[in-house]
Amino acid sequence: MREGSWLKGIASLLQRPIENFRRLRALSNIDPGIEDPNVLWALRDVSFDVMDGEVLGVIGGNGAGKSTLLKILSRITMPTRGEADLYGKVSSLLEVGTGFHPELTGRENVFMNGTILGMSAREVRAKFEEIVEFSGVTRFIDTPVKWYSSGMRMRLAFSVAAHLDAPIMIVDEVLAVGDVTFQKKCLAKLDDVGHSGRTVLFVSHNLAALRRICTRALMLKDGRLVMDGPVDVVVKEYLGGDKLVAERVWPAGGGPGGNVVQLTRAVALRQDGTPATRFGEHEPIHLVMEFECRSVNAPGISGRLALMTPQGDCIFLSVDHTTRGGQQIMRGGIYRKTCVIPSYFLNEGIHSVVMVLANYMTNEKLAEFENAVVFEVMDRYVGGDVRGEYLKGAFPGAVRPMLDWRTETIAMDDCHSRLVQN
Repeated sequence: MREGSWLKGIASLLQRPIENFRRLRALSNIDPGIEDPNVLWALRDVSFDVMDGEVLGVIGGNGAGKSTLLKILSRITMPTRGEADLYGKVSSLLEVGTGFHPELTGRENVFMNGTILGMSAREVRAKFEEIVEFSGVTRFIDTPVKWYSSGMRMRLAFSVAAHLDAPIMIVDEVLAVGDVTFQKKCLAKLDDVGHSGRTVLFVSHNLAALRRICTRALMLKDGRLVMDGPVDVVVKEYLGGDKLVAERVWPAGGGPGGNVVQLTRAVALRQDGTPATRFGEHEPIHLVMEFECRSVNAPGISGRLALMTPQGDCIFLSVDHTTRGGQQIMRGGIYRKTCVIPSYFLNEGIHSVVMVLANYMTNEKLAEFENAVVFEVMDRYVGGDVRGEYLKGAFPGAVRPMLDWRTETIAMDDCHSRLVQN
């Protein structure tokens, strides 16, 4: 090898660490004023204050930046720009179970994990029985954790983190821990923390839990803060309160369907026939689908309606019974099918409708459209009535039917009968 080539090789080898260091610095030297398509901001222009003792919820779709926000507030991740000021000790329930060692027993892991989370040995000893009882793994507390199920490990880890006494608690989707019974215990524990005067930041896709625990909420979208306000208002916006649809009309030949049938119109109507997106719980809701039969000799066409919650759960599926037996032959033309949801049936909230047309005999779907109409049911009563007195807040469940109740006298007390006679 020539001397010049050898020297160049040494120089190149020495220069590589310097070049790598420059590239590393360039990753953090990002000008927020310049839009770079190669740079993805997990969070940007997010600014808010949380007062002492406030319980704040954070919601948003996957990838909105929720977990990144909590990691910055927990001092796990440093922000590229800006700063986060916290006044007081912070306990974070982010990666539940971090630090558990499989070869150690549950007892030993409680002490080790408590220390990692900032508790002193004296604090762990004082709360040990309470932690173990809450976790529900008392029988196996002296068994190595490697023999625990994944659910048992998560339960014990959550129990340790949940019993920290830090004035600020940051919680990320811990309601996915364990079985349904333990999730209820988690929710009750967080509810107690929220009413104890401690400051809580709570991220969850469980909107019912968010409403129960929090008084205020932030909504993130694509790394930006898009809404900050009362929890009910923010949740309603997140569920699509601004996307209510009373009616859809498709041009001839352009609606959902195929050669046999095509949808031409979908609409939610009041009793008087006017389209609406909001109904009182006392109003019947007329759901109408109009369609064009494009075949001169079509089979019986059955209509179906699936009523959905904003979370994608089906409340009920209703099947058109007018084509029972499949004897109804439809010829070319425009047809209308109407399904009526009775008054005092649906609970408050936003509902969407999936409309389907199918061959009654073969069950083949001929046309389908999700979110054909989206409407909201509202309670017209505000306090002072039976509901306001005994059922604070929204009714539980997807429906709230007004069922037939009767009260009958089976027998009268003898003493009362004598008093009435006298």
